[in-house]
Amino acid sequence: MAWRIEKLGPDLGAAVTGLDAAAPLDPAAFSELRAAWLDCGGLLVLRDQDLTPDSQVAFARRFGPLFGEADQLQASLHRYLLPGQPALYRVSNKVTDGVPQGRARAGDYWHSDVSFRARPAAASLLYAIELPESGGDTLFADMCRAYAALPEGMKARLAKLEAVHDFEVAARTSGTYDAAQLEHRDFDGQNRAVHPVAITHPETGRRALFVNPGFTAAVVGMAPGDSAALLAELQAHATRPEFVTRHQWRLGDLVIWDNRSLMHHAVVDYDGRGTRTLHRATVIAEPPRA
Repeated sequence: MAWRIEKLGPDLGAAVTGLDAAAPLDPAAFSELRAAWLDCGGLLVLRDQDLTPDSQVAFARRFGPLFGEADQLQASLHRYLLPGQPALYRVSNKVTDGVPQGRARAGDYWHSDVSFRARPAAASLLYAIELPESGGDTLFADMCRAYAALPEGMKARLAKLEAVHDFEVAARTSGTYDAAQLEHRDFDGQNRAVHPVAITHPETGRRALFVNPGFTAAVVGMAPGDSAALLAELQAHATRPEFVTRHQWRLGDLVIWDNRSLMHHAVVDYDGRGTRTLHRATVIAEPPRA
C-alpha cells in the first residue's frame, strides 16, 4: 500500500497513513518523507505505527544523531530513560511496584526541547503507547509564522539580540520537576547556552522566533525588567490562536516535530482518566544561527 499524506491544517501539520516506520524505507522514499515534514511546517503525524524501542530508534537515527547516543540529555532525566535503550526518554504517569515508568507531567509548559544546549534538539519523535480515555493533547506553536507576522520594526530589533537558555528556568519554576530528584550537576553550566532570539532554519531558510518560556532565562544585555517584558510580549504573540495547532493523540501515533520552528506544550488534564505512556527520541541539531 502506498503511503498518503493529508494536511491537518492550512499552514501547519500533516498526517501520513500507509507507512510503516519499522519497515525498510529506501533513501528516495525517506527523502520524500523528510521533505513533506519540512513542507508542512515541521509537524508530521505517522498514524497506526507498531514500533519496538529498537525500531523507533532506528527510524529516528535517519533524521540525525540522537541524544542518548551522540550526546546525553540532562542528568535529571536519566532515571526516565528506557532501560536498555538510552535514546528513548519515557513520558508516563504509570507507576509499577512503586517505581515511576516515566516522567509524569513532562512538558506541561511552552518550550522547545533541549534549547538550553549549544546544540539543541532538531526533530523530536514521540510515540504513543498508552493513552488516557480523554485529554493529554499537545499544543504546537508555529514560530516561523509568528516571526513573519511581527512588525518590521520588531524584526529589526530582534535581529541584534541573543538570549540565554537555561534548564534551571524550568527546573525551578515550571512546577513539573521534583526538587529532590534534580541533579545538582545539571546547574554547573552545561545546560546553559546563548542563542539568537530570531534564527534562520538551516534547511528551509525560513526565519523563526527561538525563545520559549520554559527555558529562556533572559535577553543578553537587557535590564531584567526590560528582558522579561520583551520575552512576555513575544510569548503572547507566538501563542496567539492563529499560530497554535492542537494534536489529539491516537494509539500508534508517531509525531515528529521540528524544534527549530515550533515550540510545544503538553496539556496535563488527564489525572484519574488512565495511563499515558509515550517514548521520545530526540535528534541533535546544529547550533542555531541568526
